[in-house]
Amino acid sequence: MKIKATALILVLLFSSSVLSLGLGPQVGIYKSKDADESSTMFGLALRTKLLPTLGIEGSINYRQEKYMDGYVTVKSWPIQATGLIYVLPILYGAAGMGWYNVTIDYKDTPGMELKDETARRIGWHFGGGLELPLGPSMTLAGDVRYVFLDYKFKDVPGAGDQKNDFYVITVSLLFGL
Repeated sequence: MKIKATALILVLLFSSSVLSLGLGPQVGIYKSKDADESSTMFGLALRTKLLPTLGIEGSINYRQEKYMDGYVTVKSWPIQATGLIYVLPILYGAAGMGWYNVTIDYKDTPGMELKDETARRIGWHFGGGLELPLGPSMTLAGDVRYVFLDYKFKDVPGAGDQKNDFYVITVSLLFGL
């Protein structure tokens, strides 16, 4: 059953019914609730419109943020899959999930020996945005998403109440394939 579903998705993606397919850079700005300051992220997005009202996006980005006055640095490479529902030709709602490959670096502190961690976390997101055609083979997409994510810092005094959810504002410049 799993193979049939995967085959159906691949046929839909690469059939002549695909209305558009774009690939390009993506940049964003975000701030987790308890991060020390806002940060930028950058990466690559692939977006396709399967029907006039339905699309999907895949993206991979790099992001870094600091917590607890720089004591904890989190580096993350999120891989996201997002479903897009177009309520108007240029206006869409978005919902999906991300797989966050996370490295948590702890600042060296005398008397406290914490080992850096590498982990994978699942996050969920929802939001909406605009998709503006800039010509026959270029599209500008911008959206706002809210991401639910929990890093679970271990062994850090006072870190039990850290809030890692965040809003992210992204802009993608997609070139038609």
